Amino acid sequence: MLREQIQCGDHLAIALSGGVDSVVLLDLLVPASVEMRFSLSAIHVNHGISPNTDRWSEFCRDLCRSRNISLEIAKLKIRREPGVSLEALARDERYRTFGKIKADYVVLAQHLDDQAETLLLQLLRGAGVKGLGAMPVVRNLAQGSSKQEPEVGNDKSGPLDGRPRILRPLLNVSRREIEDYAKESGLQWVTDESNEDVSFDRNFLRHEFFPLLEKRFPSYRTTFLRASRHMAEASTLLDELAEADSRECVIPGKLHIEDLRKLSFPRARNLLRNTLAQQGAILPSTIKLEEILRQLLSSGPDSKLRVIFGNAEVRCFKGVVHVRNRDVSAGPDDLPAVDWQVPWHGEKQLVIAELGGTLIFTHDSGMGINLQKLSEDPVTIRPRHGGERLRPDRKRPRRSLKNLLREASLPPWEREMLPLIFSGEHLVCVPGIGVNSDFQATIGEPGLVIQWQPDTQLV
Repeated sequence: MLREQIQCGDHLAIALSGGVDSVVLLDLLVPASVEMRFSLSAIHVNHGISPNTDRWSEFCRDLCRSRNISLEIAKLKIRREPGVSLEALARDERYRTFGKIKADYVVLAQHLDDQAETLLLQLLRGAGVKGLGAMPVVRNLAQGSSKQEPEVGNDKSGPLDGRPRILRPLLNVSRREIEDYAKESGLQWVTDESNEDVSFDRNFLRHEFFPLLEKRFPSYRTTFLRASRHMAEASTLLDELAEADSRECVIPGKLHIEDLRKLSFPRARNLLRNTLAQQGAILPSTIKLEEILRQLLSSGPDSKLRVIFGNAEVRCFKGVVHVRNRDVSAGPDDLPAVDWQVPWHGEKQLVIAELGGTLIFTHDSGMGINLQKLSEDPVTIRPRHGGERLRPDRKRPRRSLKNLLREASLPPWEREMLPLIFSGEHLVCVPGIGVNSDFQATIGEPGLVIQWQPDTQLV
C-alpha cells in the first residue's frame, strides 16, 4: 500500500501515541523509509486529559531517540463544550494539529477493527452514505477538523492548500495481527487506561458488542470493510451528480432557487448538502437540511429568509441563495456596533474586526483616490450610521448611500457590513460602490485603490 502512494523524497510524519498500534507502525516505517527513500518523523499529541500523558510523551521521546527519528510533541488544552463528547473534541483538536505539520503525509495506525467500529458508530448516528464510507486509506485534511473527505485513490498530487494528506496503511490489518506482531518483535508500548472505559461508545463496542458479534459472524471485519467501500463509492457518485447539477443551478457561482426547483427533492437536497460542504459549513442534520430546502423552494423573490445552523447561515436575495460563515458566539441578530472608528496610517492591509473583513490598499497611478487630497486630513474607517451621501459620478449630484447600495443589488445584510473611508469628516470612498468625485485620482496622479474582502462570506 505504501508503494502505491509514496514517492522517493516524500516526507512522512507518523502520529505516535505510544500505544501498540502506532509503535508497530513506527517499527514498520523505519526500515521502509530506508528502502523506499522517504524521510520520516513523528508527531505526538499530548491531550492533557489523562494524568499519565506526560509519561506517554516521555516514552515516545525515548522511542524516537532510539530509532533516530525526530519527534514533535504538541500539547493541547481541551476545553469541554456542552453537548460535545470529550472524545470528539480531542479528535478534532488532534486533526487540527495534523493540518499544521510540514509533511506530505501524516500516517495513522488505524486498522481493520477501527474501521468496523467507525462504520457501526456512524450507522448508529444515522449517517448517510458519506459517513458510512468510514475511513479511506488516503484523504485530504478537511479545513480545521476531522471531517471526512472522499478517498483519493492513487492520485499522487498533493492538496492545493499545502496541508498534508492522511495516510492509513494498516486499514486491512486486524488489531489481533498488530498485537501478535508486537509481541513477536519484543516491542514495548504504553496503555491508555481510558481504552477500558466502556462509558465511551467506541470502547463499549470494542469490549462488549464486537466479541459477541464475532461468535456468530467471525468475518464481520472484512464484511464491514466491503460495505464501507460500497458506501464510499455511492458517496462519490452523489458528489458527481451534485457537480453536474451545480453546472445548471449555480450561475454565476450562486445557487439559484428557480433552477433548484427543477430538480427532484432528493437531488435538490443532495445539491444543497454538497454546496454547504464545499463552502466549509458544518452540515446540519438531515431534518434541518430538509427544512432549509423546503423554505428555499417555497420562498418568493422578496423573501427575507434566514436560517442559522452551526457555523453558517443561509439567506435569500432576489432568488439567489447566499451561504455565509457566522461567528458561533454571536446572537441571531448580530449587527455591527456603530460607535467605532479605525485610523489608517498607510497599511497595505487593515483588518476591520468589527465588520469581519479586511481592507486592501493598492497604489495605482490615475486610479482610485487621489493620495495627496486624502492625506490632507486624518483617514479613518467608520461604519454606516445612515444619511451618508456620495457623488461617485462627476456628472450627477450627490446621492444617498442608501440608494446607491440598493442600485448595486447588494443584499441588505451586506449593506450594513460595509466599511466607509473618511478623510476628516468627508466621506471619500465606499469600497465596491465608488470614490467621491472630489477625491478621484486623474491621469498621472498617484492613486489608492481600496478593496473590501469580508471573511464572513463563504460564497
